[in-house]
Formats: sequence, structure tokens, C-alpha cells
Amino acid sequence: MRLLLVEDDEHVAAALVAVLGRHGFDVVRARGGEEAISLLRDRSYGVVLLDLGLPDVDGFEVCGRIRRLTSVPIIMVTARADVRSRIHGLNLGADDYVVKPYDTGELLARIHAVSRRTGPEEVAEPGVPDDVLSLGPVVVELATRQVSVDGRPVTLTRKEFDLLALLAQRPGVVFRREQIISDVWQTSWEGTARTLEVHIASLRSKLRRPELVETVRGVGYRLAIPPAPSAPSAPPAPSAPSTPPAPSA
Repeated sequence: MRLLLVEDDEHVAAALVAVLGRHGFDVVRARGGEEAISLLRDRSYGVVLLDLGLPDVDGFEVCGRIRRLTSVPIIMVTARADVRSRIHGLNLGADDYVVKPYDTGELLARIHAVSRRTGPEEVAEPGVPDDVLSLGPVVVELATRQVSVDGRPVTLTRKEFDLLALLAQRPGVVFRREQIISDVWQTSWEGTARTLEVHIASLRSKLRRPELVETVRGVGYRLAIPPAPSAPSAPPAPSAPSTPPAPSA
């Protein structure tokens, strides 16, 4: 597999190129964001490893530009460990987020995971109606991969949509973390659990209905079933007209 490594640090890049090369990857290195964009325009890659601290363009901006250019899987590799940075990166279209320092085996597992689960986009056949899941304010169109909340379109990343679609197909049912990781990420690797938590947080934020995605402590997650609107109460029956008193004799 051809892999694009976007990393300006010479020592880090040299070590990664050596390790990845030993595991059969054809690694092409870019030292900055502009070079990475140029390389992606010239040829295709199986995965992009993207450092955020680049000398010319902020890594987040590079991620957004890559996503507008191609659907290649992006793994952010950075020392920024805060949750806000993780969520921001995933919102921009990154498929995974690895914090430095990391174990080489962990990085290799994540590369293999994103490459396995990424395939060509599914296209709905003409004339075939879309599968639509309507759950109160949330509407999920499986065939077109579109989501709306209260009639407002919501833009989700590929994995966020897959996660929501999984939960929405069985609302109210608790999905164990292991099951979600297996179905959405197609791996049983335990390290993906943190990625799942970040995707859940991002999904809640985008839906603007955090109560819809419930955490079942120690088990997993479920999509809450929105309460049905209460039926309007029937108006009170009109009282019978009173009988006028009989006239006195």
C-alpha cells in the first residue's frame, strides 16, 4: 500500500519510514501541507498520516483541504491530546486520531483498520426508494447518507454517519462498545475505544440533541426513542340544558 506521511520532523519521519517500510508500506513523505496537497493531486494513496504541527500550513487546514480533494483515509498523528482538538480533527474529516508518543504496533493496527473499513462510496440505484429512518426530530437516509434534525441538514463524517446509522436501525437497543467497534470500525482492537468516545461526543454536538445518544454505564450506547407526542385531550362534553321550572298554578 502506498502511504503518504506528512511530517516535518526529520528524526520522526526517518523512524516512521523505516518501520512502515519493514511492514510492506510504500511511504512517500511530504514535509509540509502544500507539498502534501500537491502529491495527492498527482497520485492516489491508501492512507495519509498527518502531523498537525506543520511549518507552512496548520494541520487542521490541511485535513480540510485533503477531504475536499479526496476521500482517502486520514489519520492525524499529533502531540495535541485535548478532546477539543480530537473532535475538531474528526469534524474536519479525519478517520482516526493518534496521540504522540504512541506505540508502533498501535499505529500499524490503526492504519490497517482504516484501510480495511474504507471502500468506494455506495450509490443508490435510480428508481429505488431510499431507506429512511425517522426517529422523532432525526431523519437518517441510508442510501444517500444524509441526516437532518428538525428539518435542518447535518453534515457528518463517514464514521459518524456509520455510527448513527447503526444505532438508528435499532432505537432503544443497547449496543455494547465491542459490538459498535466491530461493526463500524471492523476491528476488535481495544485501542479503538477512545476513538469511539470521541466520535460519540462529536455526534452529540452535531445533532444538538445530546440526550438522543444515551450512555449505558459500563455497557455501551443506545439511541433514545423520542417520546410520542401526547394526544390532545378531548374537549369537555357540553352540559345538558337545564329544564325550566314548571309555572305555578
